[in-house]
Amino acid sequence: MKPFAGSMSIPGWSRIYAGKVHDMYIPVDQQWHAGNETMLVVASDRISVQDRVVPTVIPGKGKLLTTLAMWWFERLDDIVHNHFTGAQVPAEVAGRAMIVRRLRMYPVECTVAGYMTDTMLDEYQKTGTVNGIELPAGLREGDRLPSPIFLPARKGAVEADDVDITFDEFSYIVGADAARLIRRISLAIYERGHEVCMETGIVLATCKLEFGSSADAGDHEIILADEVLTPDSATLWLKDDYVPGRSQTAMGKQFVRRWLASTGWDRNAGTPPPPLPHHLVTATLERYQTVVKMLTETK
Repeated sequence: MKPFAGSMSIPGWSRIYAGKVHDMYIPVDQQWHAGNETMLVVASDRISVQDRVVPTVIPGKGKLLTTLAMWWFERLDDIVHNHFTGAQVPAEVAGRAMIVRRLRMYPVECTVAGYMTDTMLDEYQKTGTVNGIELPAGLREGDRLPSPIFLPARKGAVEADDVDITFDEFSYIVGADAARLIRRISLAIYERGHEVCMETGIVLATCKLEFGSSADAGDHEIILADEVLTPDSATLWLKDDYVPGRSQTAMGKQFVRRWLASTGWDRNAGTPPPPLPHHLVTATLERYQTVVKMLTETK
């Protein structure tokens, strides 16, 4: 499969933003959209780990992300409306792009955690808390939490770190009413996703969500944006291999993060991540494909 690094020119569209994985375009005429607030979101094959873009792409990953995001949008629409409006996209990005509603995005990422992951464990062992939230003593890596917790972060730019924030800080950024509603929606998405994933043989340990609202004055409806419950935006473990108290079989980009950690790479050292070996690219793609198949092909 030919890799797609993104950042390409598309007739009829102007690229306005290149993110860590997704590129965003606006129409230059009326050919591809019905209204002035439409965007084209293209999922590249780039992979971002610990807020750094890895210099090796995973061929076909963007198409898998797009397929799964649209699948989840349909199954979560009774909880929250989303920005997806259509899949009739230019041929150059067929299968890896969506026509979406242009939103006023909240500059935050909303993580919900239902299990103790390796990235949460260090803070918990030192303080008994995760992002300031107190948790019971004695939890191990992989243990299910008493109840899911909401962990907001302020978004960083490309190649910049996201910054964990408290719920009070989150409320200050988005407004108190919006903060409470976003937290409630996020927890509901996680609960639905966890139920569906468990039925198909996957443990949904955490998920990362992004939201926006209409650019129209006075319209404050919360809209789910970006992607949702994909191997890029969620921590997914293989249920058959799940054993609390140890590292789990990672089915998303955590698999790549573990390899990077084994190389000694330090994201704070100012050096880019090393290229991924071919066998790791192949294994990562196979895990993404397995997740999509397990979810979308289950009766």
